Amino acid sequence: MQSEQVETGAAAAGPAVPPAELEARLRATIAGIDDPWIRRLLERIFAADGPFWPRFLRAPAARHHHEAYPHGLLEHTMRVTDGVALLAPTIAGVDRDVAVAGALLHDIGKADAYEPDPVDPQMSEPGRLEGHIVLGYEILRRAVDDVEGFPDATARSLRHVVLSHHGRLEYGSPVVPATREAILVHHVDDLTARMGIVDRLERDAAPGARWTAWDRAVGGAVRLGPARST
Repeated sequence: MQSEQVETGAAAAGPAVPPAELEARLRATIAGIDDPWIRRLLERIFAADGPFWPRFLRAPAARHHHEAYPHGLLEHTMRVTDGVALLAPTIAGVDRDVAVAGALLHDIGKADAYEPDPVDPQMSEPGRLEGHIVLGYEILRRAVDDVEGFPDATARSLRHVVLSHHGRLEYGSPVVPATREAILVHHVDDLTARMGIVDRLERDAAPGARWTAWDRAVGGAVRLGPARST
């Protein structure tokens, strides 16, 4: 999703799954990548003892709409990645390794787009001046350059996923998704973010409420409770 506004009371919220479990899932996903070049690249970027990981681990996924709390970026990333991993084998022509890696990488720029404040994660100066898509592209480009011999075509495919994941030029993507993998990541990212919005609306609703407040991001209110409730 596109908005980066602050959520009141976000510090009281947190991932539905413990961060340690989310991290374990991320590392298992990387270990399951068949392509050795992509696996090596991901291991380098997400190295537990590397300089990037602490920033990624503590970052929110947004400032208002979805997963707007510490570790929210890790939670959102794994929601998108799990969805892409499930769907990729069911869609003809999708390169699963590129799609899953693209899902893991799509929002990495957000690790540098926010100040490390668990209560009110303001945009950092790089986040304000460049935006998380450009920052993510630069992180990925530098990591690829550090892996000697990394295939150009694979690097281009991964960069395209990062650059296009917002889906439309007016939503901040410098290019629109033009590969099966980029289209898949964009739509799973959008769906997952919208479900994160529902989580926020439900969390903010009054106890016992059947409907949330009207919300611009979903274009209305959301009914709460089980799907078959009367």
